[in-house]
Amino acid sequence: MTQQPFRRSSQGAPRLGQRRAPFGLGASSGLRSPLGTPQPVAHPACPSLPERRCHHPLTNHEANRQLAYCEDSVKERFDRIVPFLKEVAALPRDGQLGDRIQEMAQDRLGHGFNEALVNDSWIEGPDLKGLFASATFEALNAATKQFGRKLEDQKDDALSTSSFFLDCGFHAVDISPCSDGRLKGLMPFIFRLPPWSFTYRKAYAGALFDVEEDLRLWSEVELRRFREGVPNRADEGSRYLKIAVYHGSSSDPHHEGCAAHGSDERKAAEAALDRLQAFRQAVENAYCCGASTDILLVGVDTDTDAIRVHVPDANGDVSVHRYIDNAYLYQETLNLERDAAHLAIYDAIRSVNETDDWGRTTGGEPHDGMRRFVANLLINNLSQIDYVTERYQGRYPAEIIGHAERYISVGDGFEEVQMRNLAYFAHLHTVEENTNDLDVGIKIFRKLNVSHGLPIPIAIHFRYDGRVPGGRERAVARAQRVCHAIRERHSELDEQDMLYFQLTVQDRPSGSEIEEVSQA
Repeated sequence: MTQQPFRRSSQGAPRLGQRRAPFGLGASSGLRSPLGTPQPVAHPACPSLPERRCHHPLTNHEANRQLAYCEDSVKERFDRIVPFLKEVAALPRDGQLGDRIQEMAQDRLGHGFNEALVNDSWIEGPDLKGLFASATFEALNAATKQFGRKLEDQKDDALSTSSFFLDCGFHAVDISPCSDGRLKGLMPFIFRLPPWSFTYRKAYAGALFDVEEDLRLWSEVELRRFREGVPNRADEGSRYLKIAVYHGSSSDPHHEGCAAHGSDERKAAEAALDRLQAFRQAVENAYCCGASTDILLVGVDTDTDAIRVHVPDANGDVSVHRYIDNAYLYQETLNLERDAAHLAIYDAIRSVNETDDWGRTTGGEPHDGMRRFVANLLINNLSQIDYVTERYQGRYPAEIIGHAERYISVGDGFEEVQMRNLAYFAHLHTVEENTNDLDVGIKIFRKLNVSHGLPIPIAIHFRYDGRVPGGRERAVARAQRVCHAIRERHSELDEQDMLYFQLTVQDRPSGSEIEEVSQA
């Protein structure tokens, strides 16, 4: 991401009170060779890497330890699949082949396979594509159960976060990130926010969320406040906060940025802001100015997980040219005491609206609740910058800087499972309504899997409200209909046996059992 967040004094020292806005988004942060290959660049937050480690005074090291354990245990299940298949491919083909595959699966993967998948292996050899897809879905199911247990342990944190949101003046926080798998861990890792704390998250290709659908969600939230007083009464004057999250790559901005916007970070930011403004205008047009919402634009450098927060002004207006880059805020506060680091973050939020450059505003600072919310995001993200520093020397390695997703998640998604590069998410109830999300995912997996002879695992998942008669049956029918439509749209891959599906439904309350259903 662009690296000009501070104006420097004549002595060369950065001064937080003299912040200037950058002049462009998506510019390369490193030198490039004549062939266009990115050259190694220093980590923007911790220039001393890898010679010495950086540890920020505001980092939550215990949370980092727990997240590391969770990430390693989940990804290990997926990482064992291909080595297992290579061993299976080398087995002699005889009458005992099916039994040996089952024994090896229990030993290597911790589970067996449906007997129909392995019993006839001695005839034409093992079904490696089927084994790959089945093992991927088993790993996903195990990860879902693990995350579900973790969510149970986070109930107190979720209540605390909900109280914090209300203190900031927000009764709901609706987040629409890009569906790129590198943002799949946005909530627990990058933002460090627990799910289900009056928080809604739906991902879309390029963060181009559906304005009409979000307007319906806004209406549901406000109706519940009016009818039930949850999370507060409709007359209490709190606001609905809508956030869009775009992304870019600081080491290779022209190739590893957002696929939906041709790796053009500026286009990604502007398109996300256009949707935010359209949503706010839609709410005001439909329900008058008294129903105004707050909007917030956030960028993520997927190489380092550092965020860029486009701070609104006092009128709630956002500019792509006015932001705080947390990688540089990390650097400038790295050697401060905890209290001084806190003060420096609030000073940065105050001063960003005092710029006299492209991001200048006549509105002044945002309201106090927005300042506190932004400060919380920045502080939380400092721990994630340290997390990437401790585990990957500050920047994700080449093999996972780009796409490395394990499956495509279609429908409502598995809210329990949120981890970087685990899944590409396509939010849709019918294929026709959002073909762009699905097609981008298929394009990514053609390179990741199909080019290596591996199929594309697609997990179709819909939630239903058990209180509504017939809700489960309609969710099942929807999953089956979407499955059939994907097969038709990508019939070439389906005929090559390159599409494998798992269909599941789940009741709406968090932690509900995930039920697998048939494809027909």
